[in-house]
Amino acid sequence: MVAQTRHTGQLSPKKLAFREKLITKGQSNDALLKKLKTLHSELAEMDQELVDVNSMSSVRKELVSSSIMLHKDRGVKAYAACCMADILRLYAPDAPYTQAELRDIFQFFFKQLSNNLKGPDVTYYTQYFHLLESLSTVKSVVLVCDLPNADELVLGIFRDLFAMIRRDLPKQIETFMAEILVAIVDESSSLSGDVLEIIMAQFMDKSARVEQPAYRLAVSVCNQTADKLQRNVALYFTDIIVSNSEEEDFEQIRIAHDLIKRLHASCPNLLPSVIPQLEEELHADASTLRAIATQVLGEMFSDKSGGDLARNHPSTWNAWLGRKVDKSPAVRLRFVESSNGLYSAPPEMAEAIESALNGKLLDPDEKIRAAVCKIYSQLDYETAVHHVSELQLKAIAGRVADKKLTVRFEAANSLAKLYGLAYPEIENNNVTAISKFSWIPNELLHMTTIVVDCRTVVEQVLSDYILPLPSFTPSSLNSKTAEVDETAWTDHLLNVMRYLTDQSINALVLLSNLKPNRPSAIDIFVDACVQYNGGVIDENEERVTQKLGRIIEVISVYFPDPAKMREDLKAFAKVNEPRLYKLMKTCLDVETDLKGLVKAQHDFIRRLEQSSSTLTTSLTALLRRGSLHIANTSSIPTLLLRLQRSQGTTITKTNLAANNAQVLFTNIAKFCPALFKPHVDELITSIEDGKNDKTVAVGLQALASLVKLDSLLMPLESSTVEVIKSHVLSSNHRHAKFAARIFAFCEEKNTICGGVVESIADSLYKAPADQLVAHLVSLAQFARFIPDAFEQKSDVITAFLLKKLLMVPSLPPDDLEDDGEEWVEDDEVSNNLKAKIAALKILRYRTMSHANSKNAVDISTPVLKMLATILDRGGSLAGNDAVEEDRKALSRIRLQAAISLLYLSSVPAYADALTPKFIRLALTIQDTCFNVRMSFLQKLVPLLWHRKLPAKYHLILFLTAHDPEEDIKQKAAAAASGLFRKLPSDLRTENLEFVFIRLLHLLAHHPDFATSQSELQDIAKYVQFYLELIGSEETIPLLYHLASKGKTVRDPESQAYSENLYAMCEIAQELIKFRAQHNNWTIPTFPGKIKLPHDILRPQPNAEIANKIAKQTFLPPDASSWLAEIVMAAPREKKERKIPAKRKAATTNGHSKRSRKKRKQTDSSDEELFDVHTDATDIEMSDGPPVHPPGVDEAEESSGEEQLGRGARSKAKAKARRKSRTSKKAGTPSSDG
Repeated sequence: MVAQTRHTGQLSPKKLAFREKLITKGQSNDALLKKLKTLHSELAEMDQELVDVNSMSSVRKELVSSSIMLHKDRGVKAYAACCMADILRLYAPDAPYTQAELRDIFQFFFKQLSNNLKGPDVTYYTQYFHLLESLSTVKSVVLVCDLPNADELVLGIFRDLFAMIRRDLPKQIETFMAEILVAIVDESSSLSGDVLEIIMAQFMDKSARVEQPAYRLAVSVCNQTADKLQRNVALYFTDIIVSNSEEEDFEQIRIAHDLIKRLHASCPNLLPSVIPQLEEELHADASTLRAIATQVLGEMFSDKSGGDLARNHPSTWNAWLGRKVDKSPAVRLRFVESSNGLYSAPPEMAEAIESALNGKLLDPDEKIRAAVCKIYSQLDYETAVHHVSELQLKAIAGRVADKKLTVRFEAANSLAKLYGLAYPEIENNNVTAISKFSWIPNELLHMTTIVVDCRTVVEQVLSDYILPLPSFTPSSLNSKTAEVDETAWTDHLLNVMRYLTDQSINALVLLSNLKPNRPSAIDIFVDACVQYNGGVIDENEERVTQKLGRIIEVISVYFPDPAKMREDLKAFAKVNEPRLYKLMKTCLDVETDLKGLVKAQHDFIRRLEQSSSTLTTSLTALLRRGSLHIANTSSIPTLLLRLQRSQGTTITKTNLAANNAQVLFTNIAKFCPALFKPHVDELITSIEDGKNDKTVAVGLQALASLVKLDSLLMPLESSTVEVIKSHVLSSNHRHAKFAARIFAFCEEKNTICGGVVESIADSLYKAPADQLVAHLVSLAQFARFIPDAFEQKSDVITAFLLKKLLMVPSLPPDDLEDDGEEWVEDDEVSNNLKAKIAALKILRYRTMSHANSKNAVDISTPVLKMLATILDRGGSLAGNDAVEEDRKALSRIRLQAAISLLYLSSVPAYADALTPKFIRLALTIQDTCFNVRMSFLQKLVPLLWHRKLPAKYHLILFLTAHDPEEDIKQKAAAAASGLFRKLPSDLRTENLEFVFIRLLHLLAHHPDFATSQSELQDIAKYVQFYLELIGSEETIPLLYHLASKGKTVRDPESQAYSENLYAMCEIAQELIKFRAQHNNWTIPTFPGKIKLPHDILRPQPNAEIANKIAKQTFLPPDASSWLAEIVMAAPREKKERKIPAKRKAATTNGHSKRSRKKRKQTDSSDEELFDVHTDATDIEMSDGPPVHPPGVDEAEESSGEEQLGRGARSKAKAKARRKSRTSKKAGTPSSDG
């Protein structure tokens, strides 16, 4: 116990008990080491406040002697260092050494540590630990700062400690080192640049992270000395920027800015003086420097402390936001790319960045638009659902229609990826997820219907995120097959379809590859590759090579980069790997089930990547275009099960799934019935069960399509035949229709069908209204597919159709008030009207089925005349002007008549017979009823795509120029521009260019034609509409030549029509010249000779009249000025695409356009009773590819609302006449009868 003084009560200073000499002659190392241990033990126990420092005078001098400090033994030096550290502690704050001695001591300390402290298992680790602890706690190391050449010593200490810390030492050692360095920084009046370089170097490594001790040490030092280092850091970066400002590549400046970014992430308090420098750089003259500063500030604002940065430096935040409108695209791009983390920032920052990004979606630079879209593919679900507005997602969806492929892909990919993340929540009926993301597939699919260039990217993202194939997992039972859940895969499709519109469902069916005829173009390509044999061809080399080249051209034109696809397909043909071709055939085979498809596609892509990895992208896209990756034969059982579960008409998840399953079933039956082959038993069971009307309907339709494909698949058991016969004779027209079709294609068709037709014919006059409709629908199937059976009773049937149905007026219902509409929805159509529509179909089918027979003319002539009469009379065949008929029924009937004439025109003989009525048929596209116009156009377009109609029918598309509904005008424009791009040059010339003279002739006969300026301006817009779609630098020489030749012939009907034609030709010539001038084109003389159509034009009677007409002008003198205005209103070039907005209906020549009702979803079949859907019925075909209509690129939509024209005006006049008459009721059956 330490003695206390008697007087003061304080402890007396303790003297050092160690009295031995440390250095003696002949002393061994062990003896010296023992003395140092004893000394260290005593010094370590002594208290600084209770020590007599004079008692240590001897040992402190001996410790700094060269004999000890330069001793060879590590133990001696380790203990000596500990003793010196203890002495410095006990003498503090005054060091008992000279400055030279202190310099040697500290160099000695850190040399020992640097050379020997390599881990906790080294010898004398305890002594080194003690030394570091003493230096950190006592802070004696700060004495270095007062020594001469202190900068050199401090630099050495920093260098040694940062080198030592990398040796994976204990955390306590790391803490000691940090305290030592912090003490030095705090005590130093200034730090050398070299020391700062050592600190900054720890942040320079891009892989530096918190797990690395050196990085942690630097972060700890910087955070604890931020106030002291701020100025040094600012000067450090200023020096770098100033010294490297003249460099061309700005490499050092980039490195410095990366360092700033890393410092901000871990030591933001170091940078208050640096941030203003970055703000200045945002306004620098050099765009590269602005881009660098924009990038680094954006990333700093995006990290976890970005909110504090914006609050502390609001001017910098605003200056950075201003870079969104920088004149340099590179700066704007950096602004966008660096902002992807800001959605997690405080709300005010997130709102500002969303507004900025929204504006950048319309940036003129495609890279910037693409970068904005890409940001959203990098977000996680929680960020997207809580921080991204639905309005912004809708704006991204708009970019799917962008004219640049990279933008389209990034937009579609982002939306699809977000949907994929949200799908589990949508499936679980999460209201927020449904509201925010469920619309995405619908929007993407809708885009494919208006912009053809969207298809490939939508196909890709659908396959990747929205409707992906199951990943390949080898089956536990057989490693050569895939383990997949077919039910879950099909239910996934039905869940996605819950939120699709009718139009988008149609688009999905198109992308599902159910529609193409088999073998498809891709099937032909694979076969051509096999025959090509890598270029080694034994026989017919030229034919095989040409076949391959032609099919490659056909396929490649439907992809965004036809040239690349063409080259890749050629390269794939040269690969000549039979295994790849076999796998591809398996993927394309409609009979391949889901397991087989997953396995074959996985093997194909893996094998292709091994042999020709550069072809993977193109060939994967080709597989998506050809394989049944959305629905295939594995889907059938699940679809049938979902249909069986439907109950009632209430909107429930189960019923929605059933409705969508029915849509898929219908389309499979219509386009790809081979999928049903393995499921015949299930189909028959669903028909015989009869508990669910939907299941029976789809079962009958599926079996009908399958029997049509292969009659041997029809079961002939008597019970099954009786069940089907009962459906033929039932009152359900859908059941009757498909049941009749089954009989029409079965092996015993001649025996069965004749009896059924006779039975139906005998019951027509006494059948109830609903059963009559079903009977007529059945007869239509027999007339279409087995005409011999129908002809047994054709006289009885046709007489009934004409006398009891078609010639009877269609009276409006007594119990309904006139609502002014001209259309009745499918589910409101009366049985009487259904029967009339079915009657027209029967007559059409009968005529079509006898097209090649000897009595074709006898059968067709009265039918063609009747249909033309219906058009002339606005839908009526009754011929009783005293009776006011139901406008809604008349619209339906004249639409059916027009559609029937369209299909009959696909037969050359009938088309020739219809030539006198062509103009009247063409003007159906200008009907007063929107639904008539749209449905007629929807039937016309597929027929044109598949070249089933004569060339002159193409000009009907251009008669939509004045349609007040953008939907119709755009669809027609889309078809015209699509045909113009896709057709081979010879067919394009025949179908779209030579018809120009026919268009002028039709316009000369148009009811709207008149010679007043306003009427001529209106009629000229038809020509301008045609020229906007077809008039290019390559086509105008022929078009101008045709317009010129029009004045060398005459109209055979009358001189008045001839003069109308000459006026139209002059209008066309003027518009072509103005268009050429407007686009800086020349109009060279057309080099060839052409023959004008002789069916509508005749040569002039003599040369004198021809010369007189050639010299005469048929337009008013001032025509050039107002025709020029029409051309100048047309855009010189396309602007950025925007989805066109709906506009209000225009007035139709003074009469208000009737409100357009949205068509309800119906139970679509392979041919609906009312024939208002887009799918062709008489001719097997798939829909033509959707095309991007001209004008969808326009930034602004025309504000002027145009009128229909004389076709609508004539209808309006007829309606007025009907209203002026006194309505009389005739003694005829009501519309329900």
